[in-house]
Amino acid sequence: MNLGTIFSLSTLLNTVNTSTIVILAALGCLMTDQAGIMCIGIDGMIIIGAFAGAMGSWLCGSWVMGLVFALAAGLLSGLFYGVLVIRYHSDEFIIGVAFNLFAQALTTFLLRTLIGQSGSFHPTTGEVVKIPVLQLGRVGDTQVQISIMVLLAWFLVLAMWVFLYKTPQGFWLHASGEHPESLRSVGRSPEKQRYFASLGCGLLCTLAGAYLSMGYLSTFTENMSASKGYVAVACVIFGRSNPLIVFFATLLFGFIEAAGLRMQGFIDPTLTATFPYVGTILMMVFLALRQRTRRGHRAAK
Repeated sequence: MNLGTIFSLSTLLNTVNTSTIVILAALGCLMTDQAGIMCIGIDGMIIIGAFAGAMGSWLCGSWVMGLVFALAAGLLSGLFYGVLVIRYHSDEFIIGVAFNLFAQALTTFLLRTLIGQSGSFHPTTGEVVKIPVLQLGRVGDTQVQISIMVLLAWFLVLAMWVFLYKTPQGFWLHASGEHPESLRSVGRSPEKQRYFASLGCGLLCTLAGAYLSMGYLSTFTENMSASKGYVAVACVIFGRSNPLIVFFATLLFGFIEAAGLRMQGFIDPTLTATFPYVGTILMMVFLALRQRTRRGHRAAK
């Protein structure tokens, strides 16, 4: 094994494709975090979006309809989460974990009931319609292609930054989490802003799931989110809810996973599969140590 095996064009392309799922989910989590809610349930939203996208594209024979199905499921998921946390003041962490478990069980049940199969989505007629990719040519022995969802995710990162820091709505969203009473004093409802964030989170996370089942893997598999939602939460915490910093954190996760895939010929695949999650843990340890150091400096002053 040499560095050329890891730092190659194939690894770069895998990094871009892998990180797209986490980018979209992290943007959704970032919206709720700005509104003062840490949405732990995004892993469940991802798998619901993956199932809805696969079913929609199979039933209608169109990847566009697959996205429509996924986004509709995202609105329902975001509304459901928002009602429980905002309207009924349920603990967001407990609801989030419960929602993840519920989503896994629900999609497994629907797969076995509607398709009559377990494990993966393999209907007797038709198949999951793949989201189109752009063919960018060939470099050496590598065919360079990129999904339109990758470009959308990168655009949404910039759009989210502009929205949060350059628009009144972004200011209101942030104020609903940091200074809700001040926002209420100027005639704006913090609850409405939080519902807006919860619905936006549902849409972005199910969009990530749709890409997972219709673009990255082109099939639905039980529990296929593989805890990427938790990784997205870690990236948001590490990036302090700044879209640009969060974006680079997700790219780091994508690179670690892509490098692990490239190293499977030299290292046990079971071990390389743990690399992204070990990297996430190290990311959080680094963050904790940095915060501890800052607190020590403030105390010294």
